[in-house]
Amino acid sequence: MARTTTGIPADVTQGSRTAQGGVGESTLRPDGTLKVTGEFAYSSDMWHEDMLWGQILRSTVAHAEIVSIDTAEALTVPGVHAVLTYDDLPAEVKYYGMEFRDTPVLAHRKVRHHGEPVAVVAADHPETARRAAARIRVEYRELPLVTDEASATAPDAVLVHEDRDDHHASHVPHPNIVHRQPVVRGDADVAALRAEVVVTGEYTFGMQDQAFLGPESGLAVPAEDGGVDLYVATQWLHSDLRQIAPVLGLPEEKVRMTMAGVGGAFGGREDISMQILAPVLALRTGKPVKMVYNRFESFFGHVHRHPAKLWYEHGATRDGKITHMKCRIVLDGGAYASSTASVVGNAASLAVGPYVIDDVDIEAIGLYTNNPPCGAMRGFGAVQACFAYEAQMDKLAAELDMDPVEFRRLNAMEQGTTMPTGQVVDHPAPVAELLRRVKARPLPPLRQWETADGAADVRALPGGLSNTTHGEGVVRGVGYAVGIKNVGFSEGFDDYSTARVRLEVVGGEPVAMVHTAMAEVGQGGVTIHAQIARTELGVRQVTIHPADTRVGSAGSTSAGRQTYMTGGSVKNSCELVREKVLEIGRRTFGSAHPAWAGGGLRLAGGRVVTEEGEVLAAVADVLGQEAVEVEAEWRHRPTEAFDLVTGQGNGHVQYSFAAHRAVVEVDTELGLVKVVELACAQDVGKAINPLSVVGQIQGGTTQGLGVAVMEEIIVDPDTAKVRNPSFTDYLIPTILDTPAIPVDYLELADPHAPYGVHGIGEAPTLSATPAVLAAIRDATGLALDRTPIRPEHLTGL
Repeated sequence: MARTTTGIPADVTQGSRTAQGGVGESTLRPDGTLKVTGEFAYSSDMWHEDMLWGQILRSTVAHAEIVSIDTAEALTVPGVHAVLTYDDLPAEVKYYGMEFRDTPVLAHRKVRHHGEPVAVVAADHPETARRAAARIRVEYRELPLVTDEASATAPDAVLVHEDRDDHHASHVPHPNIVHRQPVVRGDADVAALRAEVVVTGEYTFGMQDQAFLGPESGLAVPAEDGGVDLYVATQWLHSDLRQIAPVLGLPEEKVRMTMAGVGGAFGGREDISMQILAPVLALRTGKPVKMVYNRFESFFGHVHRHPAKLWYEHGATRDGKITHMKCRIVLDGGAYASSTASVVGNAASLAVGPYVIDDVDIEAIGLYTNNPPCGAMRGFGAVQACFAYEAQMDKLAAELDMDPVEFRRLNAMEQGTTMPTGQVVDHPAPVAELLRRVKARPLPPLRQWETADGAADVRALPGGLSNTTHGEGVVRGVGYAVGIKNVGFSEGFDDYSTARVRLEVVGGEPVAMVHTAMAEVGQGGVTIHAQIARTELGVRQVTIHPADTRVGSAGSTSAGRQTYMTGGSVKNSCELVREKVLEIGRRTFGSAHPAWAGGGLRLAGGRVVTEEGEVLAAVADVLGQEAVEVEAEWRHRPTEAFDLVTGQGNGHVQYSFAAHRAVVEVDTELGLVKVVELACAQDVGKAINPLSVVGQIQGGTTQGLGVAVMEEIIVDPDTAKVRNPSFTDYLIPTILDTPAIPVDYLELADPHAPYGVHGIGEAPTLSATPAVLAAIRDATGLALDRTPIRPEHLTGL
């Protein structure tokens, strides 16, 4: 099945108000109206009587010994209740980390990056807390900087972490390498001898920020039992809990976490920000403590996308078949590991792209440096690789004088293809069809900025309302790209999700309640869960319980996994509830109709019905005063770690694919770019909610556009300090920069996934960026090998 849309699907339903609203319908989101009207309560809106405000003091240098910290003056500020440093933390455990503990809660003996937390203040007003933090005196002795691969891996390199004991330390060639993952299949050197054309490239990918609009924030409330209640905007409640409790010296059951309203995430909330310091202050002072980062702090308060250097070599025969690929990927993980090791695994295992190449030699490494820490962001290592391998595809096509789309289609993988890791793609992989669809779309009209009276609508031109051109020097370009992204957690991780489902009669009507710990960060999971419950339990009313740690883990809202994993878990728990309802019905009404003894019974419209639709009983009559509740874990198929020498292994549970065609107008005199259209085709497996599907694809596409032409955190190479920690200087696409994004999605079910779904949120972020770059190259004839592209790269100034 395929569907094309440029906006909201026409068949939008209000699932919460009708008997419909099940799987496959575009039910409206329960939080949607509140968000667009400004009535939604975000974590930064939380309030508690008598609460204090927390404020962090951050390092002003990137690498230095801490000679001394003097808090005396800060403590004299009226209204200050506490000033804490590393030595004041309450437990023996003072470090945390996503994959291993290498990050101090507050800097210990040295700082490793610009903006690292050094001390924290609690005061009765946020301005008081800020003034007090400014009065803390820290004396630093600056140390040599590690800023790139050369300085990180030199024989006499300064070690960012002197005493590593993590599980990667024993196999990396240098202590400043977090993780190294090779992938070797066939013999790339021998295959290169068959190549009639060889192209090489060196590519640079800039550091991108998640740039979510809602800053890091949360509220910690001390409890009478000595524990703490924490309300926070996060992506993974139970991962936070696992890191928070040891630092507080508390058992996990005494750290009760509840999701607060989240204003975007995109990977940037997967790590700890204020989740430890707010409870530390609350327990120290005995008062509720609220922390809210301002935008400047936010740029230092979360990880970013890894900047990367990538070297690629591809060969092909004259008839267009790719013979081999070699590549080396260097990812800058910054001062702390976060999820760098997993990003390295993704980059290495997906470095070949969605192509059939039998002979490959791949190496990916992640570095420790004194640059800002990097970790999860939408696309997770596959984005950087896609930018490079798609530039290589265009180079090969040009050398062979072939159409770039047809060249890609000739080499496209399909179901049954063996990946370089040895894993067989055992679900639909319609790469060639996605490319065909984006290419077949009609192009936007030429000179689309011209109005009916022959004037120029400058909003449709490069430079927009700055009125820099009326069409003079403007050249059109068209570019294509396609990418591959894994779905879910990989490499043997025990990836599961828990769902508690309850069915009872309220007001004479069966009502379902779904309780998970899934973080709703804007992806629409709460809508999906209600749709699944309506479909599986045949009810009209579904209540979504607030996400918290009083139910088992749902895993992270990342890796495109929540509809697959927590959706799958909700489906599983609903099925178990349904079976219990049918068991009650058989005990109560079994003698009234022979169909009770058979199979194929289902719940629909509040009734128990046969496969033929015959009604056996009302669910309300079956349940009476009884409630049925099930809490169960659900897992996807197991994966396995990649071999540390060859990279072989069934490391991923599923792959997703998207293709883009970009149409741009470039002012070649000023180096300004207007993206006119960015069309996407993607296989989604099953559109649980078509409206949400389109929104996710358009959102991911827009983030890919951003890193193509404007988004980059600039780090001074001499000081390792961030130069642009604000939305004044770090630019993201606005509605004036965002083009038409027509979406064409296929529904080719994965037989191993609930309802056949594919993860959809990440794949469009991959191919959007290289498609825009390809279009700019087409317009200018320039060999652009970095992203983002800035005007000086196009004008030569």
